Amino acid sequence: MKSIIKTITLIILASLIFNSCSSTPKITDIADIIGTEWILTEIKTKPQNIVLNRNNSEMKEIFTIRIDADRLSGIGAPNRYTAPYKFGENQAITVQAVAATLMAPIQEPSNLKESDYFTYLQNAYKWNSSQTKLQLYTKNANGVGTILIYSRGSTN
Repeated sequence: MKSIIKTITLIILASLIFNSCSSTPKITDIADIIGTEWILTEIKTKPQNIVLNRNNSEMKEIFTIRIDADRLSGIGAPNRYTAPYKFGENQAITVQAVAATLMAPIQEPSNLKESDYFTYLQNAYKWNSSQTKLQLYTKNANGVGTILIYSRGSTN
């Protein structure tokens, strides 16, 4: 009996040590992503990924998302938007229709149109997160699998 207890204790200790060594622990608790502003930095899609140059002045304050208790919101390019959403089991997310202000863009990034961004949001079906990144798994207008990758912005 003592050897079984020792074996179980060693397995638990090894598991704790192994899990504490991971460099970017995944967040699976919804509360850890709510109330944080996230800034879109990359879109993994086909035929080629889109990397947003945040050093470029036209990209500084656009394509953001903030997830609150029952709504997500943010800034497109240049419109503010909001949409109701629901979390489901196994990190599922369902986003309803995006409502946005109707300002005309003075300058819109060539590699990502605001309407495409809103389509990505409305087609989101799963989320994943680490301490510094949020990923929304989605599809583009043609049904091609896409991942929106956000970096952590500010917390209020």
